[in-house]
Amino acid sequence: MHLTDRPENSPAEEISFDTFRQVDIRIGTILEAAPLEGARKPAIRLQIDFGPGVGVKKSSAQITVHYDCDALVGKQVAAVVNFPPRQIGKFMSEVLTLGFPDSSEDIVLFSPDQPVPNGARLA
Repeated sequence: MHLTDRPENSPAEEISFDTFRQVDIRIGTILEAAPLEGARKPAIRLQIDFGPGVGVKKSSAQITVHYDCDALVGKQVAAVVNFPPRQIGKFMSEVLTLGFPDSSEDIVLFSPDQPVPNGARLA
């Protein structure tokens, strides 16, 4: 069954906790944010500091509806750090920054409501 085969809002197929733990989700702080030039859909390129071990990584995020580049700097966000890099136009995205679609399908970033150390892994 593919994601598109499921009725809207139904949960994905059940997986084991060990399978879930293979997805490495960490918190990082945005150091830089700028428009991603040449993207088919408006996007922002981010540099995110995930602390020692993971380091600073690049990401592309289609978050232009809710976020201004200047306001993003210093914001903590969650990202998957163990997916392979993905080419987005001329930009190489190294992590998948996480967010949820609002009622208009525009992305809202997923971030902690309290500061946590960069590199903290989802527990």
